[in-house]
Amino acid sequence: MTDRPTDPAPSLFGTLAVIGPGLIGSSILRRARRDGTIAAELVACDIDPAVCRRVAELDIADRVEADPLRAAADADCVILCVPVGAIATVGARILPAMKPGAILSEVGSTKQSIINAIAPSLRPDIPFVPTHPMAGTEYSGPDAGFATLFDDRWCLLTPLEDTDPAATALIETMWHRLGARTRIMDPAHHDRVCAIVSHLPHLLAFTICGTADDLADETRSEVLDFAASGFRDFTRIAASDPVMWRDIFLNNREALLEMLARFMEDAQAMARAIRWGDEAFIVDRIERGRRIRRSLLENRQA
Repeated sequence: MTDRPTDPAPSLFGTLAVIGPGLIGSSILRRARRDGTIAAELVACDIDPAVCRRVAELDIADRVEADPLRAAADADCVILCVPVGAIATVGARILPAMKPGAILSEVGSTKQSIINAIAPSLRPDIPFVPTHPMAGTEYSGPDAGFATLFDDRWCLLTPLEDTDPAATALIETMWHRLGARTRIMDPAHHDRVCAIVSHLPHLLAFTICGTADDLADETRSEVLDFAASGFRDFTRIAASDPVMWRDIFLNNREALLEMLARFMEDAQAMARAIRWGDEAFIVDRIERGRRIRRSLLENRQA
């Protein structure tokens, strides 16, 4: 006697619409396509005809729309994967077209600015569940995505106080099926955490690469010729999409500037230690960095 095959889990949604099929959006579509239990129908939407054509060529959606209203009208869940600065604008545009009971979500790297901007447009019959998958690469566009992008990475959920808990649970389940680990977090706390673990490192990478580029021609050539692994890591981060990171910096300015000020104080302390030969201080800072690295490895985030 053989065991009967287990029936696949039912789809969470009848139709899932992803507006903005870039790195994150196309990865969601790829994983949903592969998984088969997230949505019965996948809709991709982008205002750029070239992106729409490429999504159709990649065959990562059942339907491709150029009009966000058409994409959202029949969807049971709409995920906004557009740049942070455009999320509230696109959300306000599609909310009137969404059917009652559908869920609106987004994947922006900041939360308070998005929630404040979109709040006037929210409907009581459309639960809004902001999320932030802590995963990515320096590449962008529909070709950049891959089905395993979210595997074992964190996705932070920041539902509003009046968000239907059932909607939050459904979005959390979706992210589990996309491969992520999840945590529910207050929006203000989210912005401060992301300022130090993501936004400040990108700011430093852009700045260091800018400093190298401003050096005299001969020295700049040597920087490029002899770049060690540390500098190469910075250039990888600095290759990220400029529009996306412009929006992130401006929309999380208060938390980012707070963390930058703290970093500058710590950098000055390190400079003083180097100037005055304070070996104990220098070793302590290096050892603390090593401990953080070990913690990341143990937490499967490196």
